[in-house]
Amino acid sequence: MTIRPAVRIFVPLLVVALLATLVVAQRSRRSRVAEGAGIQDLTDRAGIPVWDVDPNFKSDVFTFIRLRYKSWGRYGGGWETDMPDSDMNFSFRLQQLTSLKVDPVPKNLELTDPELFDYPFIYMIEPGGLEFSEEEVVKLRHYLLNGGFLMVDDFWGEAEWENFYREIKRVFPDREPQELPLEHPLFHAVFNLKEKPQVPSIGFAQRYRGTDITWERPDAKEVHYKGIFDDKGRMMAIICHNTDLGDGWEREGEDEYYFREFSEKKAYPMGINIVFYAMTH
Repeated sequence: MTIRPAVRIFVPLLVVALLATLVVAQRSRRSRVAEGAGIQDLTDRAGIPVWDVDPNFKSDVFTFIRLRYKSWGRYGGGWETDMPDSDMNFSFRLQQLTSLKVDPVPKNLELTDPELFDYPFIYMIEPGGLEFSEEEVVKLRHYLLNGGFLMVDDFWGEAEWENFYREIKRVFPDREPQELPLEHPLFHAVFNLKEKPQVPSIGFAQRYRGTDITWERPDAKEVHYKGIFDDKGRMMAIICHNTDLGDGWEREGEDEYYFREFSEKKAYPMGINIVFYAMTH
């Protein structure tokens, strides 16, 4: 069977507006999707702006794809966490702050969905309780080796890392996640980051406001960004451990302090850097 290419040639040069433009009117968020429901209400945008996609280039836009997966639930809330606001907000900020053309409607797909190979970028959240099926292992390996890119986000501490590490080693037994130094081009692709950003959930940020505590667990004080590379040195995946970029995207309209300190300064710049790097390398 011929596999459709995972990466299409559709990414224009990103031209970033001033980060200060992030201070447009913040929005109140709706209730998050019921855990386990697997339904993303894309009709209720709760004030998140929508924009038109050129009908002549409907297939040549960036679409935010969230992975659906089965989790045995020991850690975290599963693949639905932070949706749909996180995905909608991030798509909007990509459209607003860069020249990347973005679909306002994100999607969620299973690894076994043939449509997955139409999209070069996929996002996975809360993999601390992840357990791949054998079919998912094969599909993810095939997707990544054929040009796709995986971003993993929002899991904390050693137990969750050990679980995810076991599962990703099933995908790539011969490849080791490598810690990315701050000098790596990814941290400077669009925004020139001076540190590896650690973003706590909004609850932790509010609880420890005025302190330097940005971690959620005692064994999660150090943030990690690790890459998995193919034989030619292309980064196929970035693993964001001990941080929660998705909450920074989801919760931007709820609390001005959280928005200013974590959404504006950390979550959006890091997310945009990751997308830009993935689409241009």
